[in-house]
Amino acid sequence: MPVPIAKILIANRGEIACRVIETARRLGIATVAVYSDADRHALHVRQADEAVRIGGNASSESYLKIDAILDAVKATGADAVHPGFGFLSENAAFAIALEKAGVAFIGPGVRAIESMGDKIESKKIAAAAGVSTVPGHPDAVADADEAYRIAESIGCPVMLKASAGGGGKGMRVADTLDDVRSGFEAARNEAKSAFGDDRVFVEKFIEEPRHIEIQVIADTVGNCLYLHERECSIQRRHQKVVEEAPSSFIDPDTRRAMGEQAVALARAVDYRSAGTVEFIVDKERNFYFLEMNTRLQVEHPVTECITGLDLVELMIDVAAGEKLPLTQDEVPLVGHSFEARVYAEDPDRGFLPSTGRISHYEPPSPRATVADIVAGAAARAGAGDDPSDVSAETSGAPFVRVDTGIDTGGEISMHYDPMIAKLVTWAPTRDAAIDAMQDAIDRYRIVGVSHNLPFLSALFAHPALRSGDLTTRFIEDHFPDGFDSGSHETDTDALLAVVAAWMERRVRERDARAVDAPSVPGSSVMASSSAPSVSPGGGVKSIDTAAPGTLVVFDDERRTDVPAERVDGVASDWTPGTWLFKGHVDGTPLQVAVERAGTVWRLSHRGRRCALRVVEPHVAALMALMPVKQEKDLSKLLLSPMPGLLTKVLVAEGDDVAAGQDLAVIEAMKMENTLSAVKDGVVKRVAANAGESLAVDAVIVEFE
Repeated sequence: MPVPIAKILIANRGEIACRVIETARRLGIATVAVYSDADRHALHVRQADEAVRIGGNASSESYLKIDAILDAVKATGADAVHPGFGFLSENAAFAIALEKAGVAFIGPGVRAIESMGDKIESKKIAAAAGVSTVPGHPDAVADADEAYRIAESIGCPVMLKASAGGGGKGMRVADTLDDVRSGFEAARNEAKSAFGDDRVFVEKFIEEPRHIEIQVIADTVGNCLYLHERECSIQRRHQKVVEEAPSSFIDPDTRRAMGEQAVALARAVDYRSAGTVEFIVDKERNFYFLEMNTRLQVEHPVTECITGLDLVELMIDVAAGEKLPLTQDEVPLVGHSFEARVYAEDPDRGFLPSTGRISHYEPPSPRATVADIVAGAAARAGAGDDPSDVSAETSGAPFVRVDTGIDTGGEISMHYDPMIAKLVTWAPTRDAAIDAMQDAIDRYRIVGVSHNLPFLSALFAHPALRSGDLTTRFIEDHFPDGFDSGSHETDTDALLAVVAAWMERRVRERDARAVDAPSVPGSSVMASSSAPSVSPGGGVKSIDTAAPGTLVVFDDERRTDVPAERVDGVASDWTPGTWLFKGHVDGTPLQVAVERAGTVWRLSHRGRRCALRVVEPHVAALMALMPVKQEKDLSKLLLSPMPGLLTKVLVAEGDDVAAGQDLAVIEAMKMENTLSAVKDGVVKRVAANAGESLAVDAVIVEFE
């Protein structure tokens, strides 16, 4: 007999807490937020009907404290808890504690959590249920020597993976036998630090792999459905960056086979609620079970977009004892959806996490809500007799969705995951969904912390992504030297100088009108017929406003002419003071993010970022004569690249070190970051000790 849920406590934070609140509010269910000291002013706290403090800044002092959350449940009278993802979402002890307290857990049963949470046990259950599994050793490996022997028997490359792992932690790939022992130790150490469980197993690493997962949903009366697949192949350090649904690689027969195996596994553990079965798929579409995540996935929005189903609502209904409202044949598959994870990190500095306060936050609009998606999908499905086969002509216009827990004034803390938002687009076709994503990234503004929007823009502009030529090595293969927005080349680079010249003209014309100054030869006001020249150098570029336009890159002395007619031909309604240029340059449509800092125009487009300075002709001539400021020599120092906890110092005073040698380990935003030597040297002194909290650029080691 179904028992309606009246009040949900969300045992999580950030965007997923806001996401659950959105659906609960639509269903008329009251919500309770919990928060740490660091999150006391967070968006999810302000959006919920009630909020309860549960502890200090660190997760171990707050979001991982079962007793504190149970106290909050009791104090607020919540009759259900949604765990979101991460934290306690796959913690069997938490589910048991809620059950004892008579509180509904909006998630699967304890058996499923326990059996699928252990990667070794889950593979045994999967094999028994007839699910394809990767060749490997079924049990935890005792030590590095045993790992070596197993790798030798099944052949490299192999994956060394923590049994209790997740989110890319505790995973290493050994391409050769020489890499096995060090990879085993690294995986075990990271697993122990992240999960308190250092068990590691070994399995064959599938080459040219795709990461494809099946979303399942099951109720308490025996119904279990698969809601098609998501492709999550574009990853960095085993962390997903871009997801899409459906996969452009999977055909209907493979989709059905994967879905049926996922359902078989769910039934084998009496699964209920939403869950995901992850597979690795080779180039011949052979698929192998990786793991089952017994929770809502970060990337669930793309499934909601192609099916029109609200997964959070279904989870709530299942927890209340409701039967699933549709059968497998009735599950829609309409259009195509992409999700890009927007992180507070600096791609130009090796994707180091960025912390701080967001001074301006403006996501692209208009934005579709979950309710809009559900209603729109119902209308699209009604356009055809078969809800799983709606034509592009009847499936509607593209839309954008943004799931976030941040707004202007919000803080990105060192204590939690650096995700700012999930940017989601849907369109009738895959190409249209990519176009919608590129447009949405262009219109997304985040100021105050570094972010990965330029890198995401470069990813979606890459021809291999558009063609669907994906593997889990996509980023390593196509960006082997990392990413640098200042040097990233696009086919619109030459147009950015023209944009800056045109905007400078608009500003000067505005200023001239403001002081009622006439535009006369030799004045600082640029007449509309003047011919600008642009001189970029070392990332800062200047524009000569009277002589024939010339682009000069001071660091390599390249020059490119910018004729006056190109500036005159710019068509845009951009006005000074606004941050987004949208118009046509040389007939090419262009959207450029604009920031003016003093006399410098900072422009960003399709992954390319540059700084442009507009000056008069005599200033442009003199700039080449200006002395170059000497950078401070930091080559003899190992500096902390981010705020974080120094967990290990691996060298001592007097040690000889070689280039590439590991020197220290910093933990920040739930990830371990190993710092290595860039050249040979001798340690002069160790300036910081393990256990210290470091600020950015704090000295860790000094070399002779």
